[in-house]
Amino acid sequence: MNLLDVITYSGVFVFALTGALKARAHRMDIFGAAVLAFVTAYGGGTVRDLVIGIRPVNWINDYLALSLVVGAVIFVSILNRKIIKFARTIFITDAIGLGLFTTTGIEISLLHNVNDTYAIVMGMITGTFGGLLADIISNTVPDLLKRGELYATASLIGGIFYILIQNFTLSHNLALISCVVIVVVVRIVSKIKRLMLPEI
Repeated sequence: MNLLDVITYSGVFVFALTGALKARAHRMDIFGAAVLAFVTAYGGGTVRDLVIGIRPVNWINDYLALSLVVGAVIFVSILNRKIIKFARTIFITDAIGLGLFTTTGIEISLLHNVNDTYAIVMGMITGTFGGLLADIISNTVPDLLKRGELYATASLIGGIFYILIQNFTLSHNLALISCVVIVVVVRIVSKIKRLMLPEI
């Protein structure tokens, strides 16, 4: 298992946790939690694969990824509700998942001969669309569309640094790790400092 695999499967688990936590915050049953976990973990990657023509899509026949989603749902279901600060926990897991999946999306796109610019776009789609779909299903305003949320912007910044680091230092692993860290840091700092894009 290489570094990309580690990042990808970590992203699946973390985003599945996010989806399951959202379901628990909305008091859904375990089936609802499984649906949100699955959609959050697989939604962005599925859209990416369909857009760039990868067949079958990434999660087909991948039992390890499926096991991670099921494990995340079980883990969240046995947590004591009183010890979970849902809003904060969901934000942290979502920020980490965003960084992991942005990186995965860019790397997989580059491996399938997508150019640098559109690889960054595919990274943004991979990182954000799972959460977008889960929020729509749970009838909440997606973070992607909320004013004052540097969500896709954090993904974009990390993606630009990924391409720059890979092109100018020729260090593939450094580019992968840096992209994850930059996306997570930008997302968290922007929330703490209340940084936001200008209104139109």
